[in-house]
Amino acid sequence: MRIEKDSLGEFQIPDDALYGIHTLRSINNFPRSGEKINLHLIKAYLQVKLAAAETNYKCGLLLKEKYDLISEAIYELITETDACIKGNLSTIYDKIVVDPYQGGAGTSLNMNINEVIANTALQIAGKKFGDYNYIHPIDDVNMSQSTNDTFPTALKIASINLLRELTDSFATLQNALQKKEEEFKHILKLGRTQYQDAVPITLGQEFGAYAQAIARDRWRLYNAEERLRSVNLGGTAVGNSISTTKEYVLNVNNILKKITKLPIAKSEDLIDATQNLDVFVEVHGLVKAGAVTVIKICNDIRFLSSGPTGGIGEINIPPKQAGSSIMPGKVNPVILENSIQICELVKGHDLIISNIVGNGNLELNPFVPLLAHLFLKSLEMLRDSNINLAKNCIEGITANEERCKLNLINSSAIAASLITTFGYDAIQELVKYSYENKIPFVKALMKSKLLDENQLYQIISKELGIDLE
Repeated sequence: MRIEKDSLGEFQIPDDALYGIHTLRSINNFPRSGEKINLHLIKAYLQVKLAAAETNYKCGLLLKEKYDLISEAIYELITETDACIKGNLSTIYDKIVVDPYQGGAGTSLNMNINEVIANTALQIAGKKFGDYNYIHPIDDVNMSQSTNDTFPTALKIASINLLRELTDSFATLQNALQKKEEEFKHILKLGRTQYQDAVPITLGQEFGAYAQAIARDRWRLYNAEERLRSVNLGGTAVGNSISTTKEYVLNVNNILKKITKLPIAKSEDLIDATQNLDVFVEVHGLVKAGAVTVIKICNDIRFLSSGPTGGIGEINIPPKQAGSSIMPGKVNPVILENSIQICELVKGHDLIISNIVGNGNLELNPFVPLLAHLFLKSLEMLRDSNINLAKNCIEGITANEERCKLNLINSSAIAASLITTFGYDAIQELVKYSYENKIPFVKALMKSKLLDENQLYQIISKELGIDLE
C-alpha cells in the first residue's frame, strides 16, 4: 500500500492502483449503483485533457518533459477506451472507478481521470505510482482547468458523437419502413380512426407514413448537433477564466477541435455556458420526440398484428421467442415491447434532465453528473433499440393479404369510396339496408348488383390513386 494525502487527511492506496486519494474518497462517499461512467464520456474527457496539455505546453506553461509523458499517457488511455467502446476490452473500468451518481458537479470524475493520467505517465517514466513530485494530477494534468469547464465540454463532445450514431439509427429504421412501404404498396386494407373502421388505405401508405415520421425525427436530430458545438473550455471555475492565461483561453478550443475532429468552438459567453445547461434540455427534448414517434409506431404494429386469429391480424411480425409458460404456441411482440419500454425510459430521463437544469445555482449546476449519465444513456439506449427494432422486427414483417381484404370488404367504411360513382343517397340506402338486415355491407352491395367484387376493388384503388395491376 502507498500513502496519499490531501487537505482532509491521508489514505492508504493499493500499490497497483492508477487512481489516487481523491478517487478513493469518492468511492467511500457515494453508494455504488452498479452502473459505470459512459465510455464515450471517458474518451471525450481524455481528449479534453490532451488539448489542455498541448495548449499549456505551447503557451510555455508546461515543461516539454512533462507534456511528452502526459500526452503519451493520454493517447494510451484513449486507445484503451476505444477498444472498450468496440467491445474488445473492459479494462478502462479498472482505472475509471467512480460512480456516475456523484456529488460535487463532477469533480470525482475529473480527479479520477487526472490521477489515472498522472500515474500512467509516471509508469511510462519508470516512476512509482503516487510520485506526484514528478507528475502531479492537479498542478500538471489539471493545469489551467476546472471540473466546471472540462466536464461540460467533455459531455458535449460525447453527446455529439452519440447523437450522430442515434441519427444513423433513425436512418436504419426509416430505410426498413420505406422498404415495407414499397413491398405493401398494392395491398388494400381498412383504415381506422379512433380504433373504429374508416375509409380504405393501403398497407404501404401506412408504412410510408411511419417512415416519414421517422425521417422527420432523423432530420431534427441531425440539426440538433449545432446546439452542442459551443463549449466553455477555458472558462475554468465560473467562466471568467481565473487561474489561466489569455493565450490558453484563445487557443485551447482550436486544439480540441483538431483532436476531436468535431466542429466545436469557444462559447461567446463562457460564464453563461458554465452556469446554464439549457441546450441539453433542448436537444434531449428532440430525442424524446423521436422516442414518442417510435412508441406510436410500435403500438400500431402491435395492434395490426394482434391475434393473430382472434384479433386484427393484418400483418405478421417475426416470432422471436415463446410467449407463455402456460399457453402453447403463444408468441408475443417482444421486440416491440422492448422498444416501447426503452422509449418510456427516455421520456422519464427527459423530465429528470429538465428538473436538473432548472435546479442549477448561480454560477454552476452541481447536478451535471446525473444529467450527463441520463443524457448519454438515452442516446445509447434509443440508438440500440432503433437498430434492434429495424433488424429484428420491421424487416421481417409480412402482410396477411387475405385478412386485409376480409376486414375491408366486411366493413361499411368502404361505402365512402363509392359515393363519387353512385351518389350519396344510393350508398346511404345500402348502408342502412346492411345494418337493418345485419349483413356485411359488401353483401348488400353485391345483392344490389351495382357492381361485383372486382369492380369494387378497382373503384377503391382509383380513389386511392394506385394501380392494382
